[in-house]
Amino acid sequence: MATEPINQAGDAAGLAAMIARASEQTGDGTRGLPPVERWNPPFCGDLDMEIRADGTWFYMGTPIGRAPLVRLFSTVLRKDEDGRTYLVTPVEKVGIRVIDAPFVAVEMQVAERDGAAVLSFRTNVGDVVEAGADHPLRFEVFGENRELKPYLLVRARLEALVSRAVMYDLVALGETQEIDGEAMFVIRSGGTVFPVMPQAELDALAT
Repeated sequence: MATEPINQAGDAAGLAAMIARASEQTGDGTRGLPPVERWNPPFCGDLDMEIRADGTWFYMGTPIGRAPLVRLFSTVLRKDEDGRTYLVTPVEKVGIRVIDAPFVAVEMQVAERDGAAVLSFRTNVGDVVEAGADHPLRFEVFGENRELKPYLLVRARLEALVSRAVMYDLVALGETQEIDGEAMFVIRSGGTVFPVMPQAELDALAT
């Protein structure tokens, strides 16, 4: 079945319909995430779509207000080895702009398993991810104000920026542990230790 190319779609709803039709043609059904890592379509140019730092999606300069559309687009995102993020279907690949991370972690739940803490995060597009060896946390410090920004790997190079509100709850779970002879402030989840920064640096930021 022929469809209009993604990068010529006239509106977000039309674009979503094309992506849905293309995904259905793979024969993989509609359960779970599309197997975008197995698709190798040609690059068909860039699309005027942008994901802002707060997780808001824009198409042709207009916010996409319908959550189901954003969720659909998020399922066909792929970040390739070139560092760019694309919308991918079985028949074409188009580039989009991502200001920070494609997802935002907006909620965190703390549980216990085998006596150890397990941190689970919900993203703004509905993914639920358990931080651990397969979904590591990493921490960056940005800007003149030395702002701490945690990131969680959601899938295949695609990360979620932990929102500021959740970040405060996350940091409250931290502890000090010696790593390679240095006192480090760390977060634990799923039996994995994630270094945040040297404890001395954290103490300096807090003063």
